[in-house]
Formats: sequence, structure tokens, C-alpha cells
Amino acid sequence: MRASRSVGHMMAMEQRLILHIVDGDSRSRAEQARTAFALGHHAEVYSDLAELLERRPDDGIILLRQRAMELPLADLFERFGERGVWPPIIVCAEEPEIERVVGAIKGGALDYLHLPLEAGRLARSLVGVLEEADAQGRARRRLTEARRRVARLSKREREVLELLSIGSSNKLIARELGISPRTVEIHRSNMMTKLRSGHSSEAVRTWLEAGLEPIVAPAVGERWADEDLRAPLSDVVRLARHRASAAAHEEPAPRSARSR
Repeated sequence: MRASRSVGHMMAMEQRLILHIVDGDSRSRAEQARTAFALGHHAEVYSDLAELLERRPDDGIILLRQRAMELPLADLFERFGERGVWPPIIVCAEEPEIERVVGAIKGGALDYLHLPLEAGRLARSLVGVLEEADAQGRARRRLTEARRRVARLSKREREVLELLSIGSSNKLIARELGISPRTVEIHRSNMMTKLRSGHSSEAVRTWLEAGLEPIVAPAVGERWADEDLRAPLSDVVRLARHRASAAAHEEPAPRSARSR
């Protein structure tokens, strides 16, 4: 990790980056631009997101002030993604609030900085962003492709996929949806064809990569043991992620085992 960060630091020092500063306050924009110039980078300034989206830059890093965030980050990434571009985003605020910081990071921001920008802190942030930007771009491409595939499914096929992703058998899916196991098999086969998945694990991976909200009733979701629910929230979240990852990589059972 230390070696990787050292490489990233050298890249940030040697590479002249373009920082796209979005802030409705002209004085704040100017201060951020001066900080970027002092670090040897170039700055482009915008008064709001509409101006940025009109320009639609193909490269660089976006410095977005929290109060200039006129639409969710997910929607902003989607707008950029229409052209296959997902620029890394750093959100900034004078008084960062925990809820907004968490929301921004969950929404895809790679960092959250305090205003006014401090040159050293910005430089360190750019190092981290350079290290993560390529990986985020690949993840965004997978998400976009996964959502495109899931959008092909009918409502029932999507429900089957959701229940499959939490480990439900055809019999359990049939019971939860009030249909016959044979009908589940038909929907499952159609779903696999539309997703172009050769195995159930591939279909589940597509669903997880899409990151969509489930449409099946919450009561049908993950079954938790009592000891799981008594664990600290952070442990429950970690366990949920582990289960999702395990489901995505689980190989399908042999045909003889599935038929029992």
C-alpha cells in the first residue's frame, strides 16, 4: 500500500490535472482555483451543475460544492455515463455534516474535503483519487451494463432473480410468489436468456452489480439469525456484504443435487 501511494503521489506531482470546480460562490471558486494553480494544476470553474453538464468534460476531476449538488450523484454519474465517461468526483463543504459525507461517499464521491481548501490536504486527496479513478470507472461500466440487462426483464423475472440472489430454491420462490415451481422454471429460464448468463451465479452477479433496490417485499429478503441481529451495526453490514459476495461467486450445484 505504501509503495502504491508513493507511485500515486509521484503521478499527482508530475501530472498536470484539470480540476473542474463547481461552486455558486464566486469568491470560493476563485480561492479553490488559486489552490489548484499553486499545486501546478489547471482549474476550470462553473457556477452550477447545469453549466458543467453543458460542457460535459471528458477528463479531469470534479470538485463539487455540497450546496451546488442540484441532483443526486447517481443521476450525475448517469448523465456523464451516457457518453461512457465517469469523471471522479470530490465533494466539498464549509461545514461537512456526517450524514451528507456518508451519503456522498455512498453515492460515488471519492473524497469529501473541508472548505476553504488546504493545499496539502487537496494534494493528498488527488493522490487517492488518481489511485481509485480507474477502478471506479470500470465499476461504473459494469453497473451500467448490469442495469441495462436487468431492464430487459419482466417484473416477474426480476422477482425471481431477486429471490435467487438470496439463495432461494425454485420451490421457495414459487411459495413466496404464489406460483407453481414449473412457472418459476420458465421465468428463470427466460431471465437467464435475457441476461445472457450461463449459470445462476452469473445472473446473481449481474443483479448485485446493478445495485438496484429490490421490488420483492422486504419480508421475503435475507433471513437473519438472532445472533446476527444482536451484533453491532457495522458487523451486520460486513456480514451482509460477505453473504452477497459469496452468493455472487457461488457455483451452481450439480444437477443431481438440485433435483433432490
